[in-house]
Amino acid sequence: MFLPPSSLRINRRHSLQLLGAGALGLNALSSSAQSDWPNKPIRWIVPFATGGTSNIVARAVANELSKQMGVPFLIDNKGGGGGVPSMQEIVRTPADGYTLILGHIGSLAVNPLIYPDSGYDVNKDFAPVTLLAKVPSLFVVHKDVPVKDFKSFVAYVKARPGQLNYASAGNASAGHLAIEALKLATGLFITHIPYRGTGPALNDVLSGRIEIFSAGTPALLQHIRSGSLRCLAVGTQHRISALPDVPTVAECGYKDFETVQWYGLNVRAGTPVEIINKLQQESAKALNAPELAARFESESAVTGGGPAADYARFIQKEQARWKEVVIKGQIKPA
Repeated sequence: MFLPPSSLRINRRHSLQLLGAGALGLNALSSSAQSDWPNKPIRWIVPFATGGTSNIVARAVANELSKQMGVPFLIDNKGGGGGVPSMQEIVRTPADGYTLILGHIGSLAVNPLIYPDSGYDVNKDFAPVTLLAKVPSLFVVHKDVPVKDFKSFVAYVKARPGQLNYASAGNASAGHLAIEALKLATGLFITHIPYRGTGPALNDVLSGRIEIFSAGTPALLQHIRSGSLRCLAVGTQHRISALPDVPTVAECGYKDFETVQWYGLNVRAGTPVEIINKLQQESAKALNAPELAARFESESAVTGGGPAADYARFIQKEQARWKEVVIKGQIKPA
């Protein structure tokens, strides 16, 4: 049917009005979806097996978030592959705030250097939410290792190059990086035995099959206090209140040595900023909850909760800082 030019103009105007109304409707739906968030359980991937500091931190914060926000925060432990499979999974999920991942020194600062073909870019494909906690790295030995302090430990290992083993939660885990940094500082030769998480690694250290280990305070304090493990030094710049009699590595003659574990909250890039902001604010509230704050204080952990921009800058600094350790320590995938 032929339409005169005036009718065409009216028709075009009507179509544009309909398209505009449709766009407004979509925006309204999107805005409504964001304002309703969260209205179903939230999955939080922890890229390590149970039993380690990462799992302890995530579960403690998840419990508070579940109470505050009225929906379950479900921890999903996925150990193995240095955390790469977990990061790849996040990239495949919708950017809707219903799948989170625990950010970590290995997955965010070191893996980009040792897994260049992972299929994702940590700085482009993931959005930072907030830093959750910094946890002191502890250097421990099994109780039967015949050393009493850090000085005698260094002498003992140097007299047996390559004969002693250390366990870690896996390549690029915080414990792996801590001991590699220690080896570079001291000139020690210790053999690395990677596991699929702190829990399995710690079991073999406690049994005496492995002599040396490094992990955070939440995973190790109970075993140090029971006498199963002997803590020789801490990686922080200053002594910690949880173990006031244990010196820092720096105090033992290795000036400026420092290594801590840290954990943050990340989502897929493209997640609406309103959701990111709400997650950050609720996380800050959770970290200040009396029970959780007291627990972290007892473990000499320093809690975060700050803005996403602060966490992003922190990640960039850590990436630059650990590059030297990765190169000099020749840290590679298993």
